[in-house]
Amino acid sequence: MAPKGLDYELLNENVKKVQYAVRGELYLRASELQKEGKKIIFTNVGNPHALGQKPLTFPRQVVALCQAPFLLDDPNVGLMFPADAIARAKHYLSLTSGGLGAYSDSRGIPGVRQEVADFLLRRDGYPSDPELIFLTDGASKGVMQILSTIIRGPSDGILVPVPQYPLYSAAISLFGGTLVPYYLEETANWGLDVNDLRNAVSQAKSKGITVKAMVIINPGNPTGQCLSEANLSEILRFCYQEGLVLLGDEVYQQNIYQDERPFISSKKVLMDMGPPYSKEVQLVSFHTVSKGYWGECGQRGGYFEMTNIPPKTVDEIYKVASISLSPNVPAQIFMGLMVNPLKPGDISYEQFIRESKGVLESLRRRARIMTDGFNSCRNVVCNFTEGAMYSFPQIRLPPKAIEAAKSAGKVADVFYCLKLLEATGISTVPGSGFGQKEGVFHLRTTILPAEEDMPAIMESFKKFNDEFMEQYEDHKGYSRM
Repeated sequence: MAPKGLDYELLNENVKKVQYAVRGELYLRASELQKEGKKIIFTNVGNPHALGQKPLTFPRQVVALCQAPFLLDDPNVGLMFPADAIARAKHYLSLTSGGLGAYSDSRGIPGVRQEVADFLLRRDGYPSDPELIFLTDGASKGVMQILSTIIRGPSDGILVPVPQYPLYSAAISLFGGTLVPYYLEETANWGLDVNDLRNAVSQAKSKGITVKAMVIINPGNPTGQCLSEANLSEILRFCYQEGLVLLGDEVYQQNIYQDERPFISSKKVLMDMGPPYSKEVQLVSFHTVSKGYWGECGQRGGYFEMTNIPPKTVDEIYKVASISLSPNVPAQIFMGLMVNPLKPGDISYEQFIRESKGVLESLRRRARIMTDGFNSCRNVVCNFTEGAMYSFPQIRLPPKAIEAAKSAGKVADVFYCLKLLEATGISTVPGSGFGQKEGVFHLRTTILPAEEDMPAIMESFKKFNDEFMEQYEDHKGYSRM
């Protein structure tokens, strides 16, 4: 019988090339173990509510009223909901053309895009045009829309930091482009050297690849570093010289755990640089409601803002967005609430600040517990998580462990992470899923488990790691880094 359209051999070859480590082999094995009754701690994905983070009260109240507008007509609504939540729900319902069950404009509700523009003006000190802001189903959807617009085929390259978040490698494969890696330097706290960028571009050119865009993840995923203003200026100069569009993945901008290097946006640095850079460098910046102290991953709310993108291109991106008709409307309201938060004097303000500060302060403590925990382990070394939601320790695997992995047909860090999962129930992602230098091994874990559980989790990791090293070391002077 002739093969049919969805038979494996007739599938789009680009789909077969896609790898997505965050939901890969380790995750599938963890899910199997969970079904068998083993307690699994899923630290493989930045999914705060799944690990016990409580939703913020005020945004949920507002969206609940928007989802069930008949509650607004109930004479007792004021007993259940604060007046500022009622007022805000009425505000968002007035912006829609039929409530949350109706499609919005394909770019998102104009009034919410205006709230995003106002937020960007407050954040950066420069005006933002709501016509150049598109609301999206999470930041990932926005990244995919832009990459699908840029990539024409395998000779189009995208510069991506390594280690990278696998959304980029997966999407570039899917759209048939070429990932051009630039390596972050672990010994310099995952810093970025512009000379490495130049080398990456010239190597790509020598293979007939035109590099069209550069991705930065700031704060970093999986590495957790925050880029300095000086570093961002260098990157923007480099993009200007090479004619690259900069894709600024800034979804962790609220997640900062130190005071030395606060978040600064690519847009602000670009505008501060003045002409010719501020007029010519093409920039697309991404943000989401999934991270920060919101952690509303399941709502799928995000946006991107375009700077110096030609009007004809904006029209084409709008056309592509129109295929999906409309971004998720409840998520657009979450985005409006995130960028237009409560103000001092509002009835719910004190509670909102107490809840959001509580999350961030706890994350700051958890970042420290985890980094210190990893650094107390044999053959493990870990840079401090300055921002984002992850630790990315380097595991110095003994030669015997690398051999054992080879015999088992596994990449060495996958072998280690599988053993860790079986022994402790801790589900991580091997560093090889993000890219790393040859012969160097890592794992990525979120810092999201509940703070009260963190010491026991780190104790369990340390016990496993020390036993693993004991088993595979030859004890001939092989020591911790």
